[in-house]
Parts: sequence; structure tokens; C-alpha cells
Amino acid sequence: MIGKEAYYKVLLPEWIWKEAKSREEVKRLVLQYMQRYPHYTVKKVKDGFAICLRK
Repeated sequence: MIGKEAYYKVLLPEWIWKEAKSREEVKRLVLQYMQRYPHYTVKKVKDGFAICLRK
């Protein structure tokens, strides 16, 4: 896979969606949760998953 970046999906917990009241709060909670995965960088959130690049 030379020249292509591999994306990884991390399933986000349901409490993020229940707790967040705005889009900005979702972003904050996702980034807070993703601190548990220091080797991943979040690129986007889609269908309950964080789409990430591995550092």
C-alpha cells in the first residue's frame, strides 16, 4: 500500500451520543475519548465510528 494511507475505525461508545447536546460537544467528547488511543489521529466521525490515521 505504497502512497496510500490506511484508515482505521474506532467504535465510539454510546454515552458520547447521549451526553452531547451540540456538534461541538460531540467533537470535544470524541477527542477526549480518543486520548485512550494515542497512536491514532481522528480525521472524521461517521456512523458511530471515529475514522482515524495511525501515527
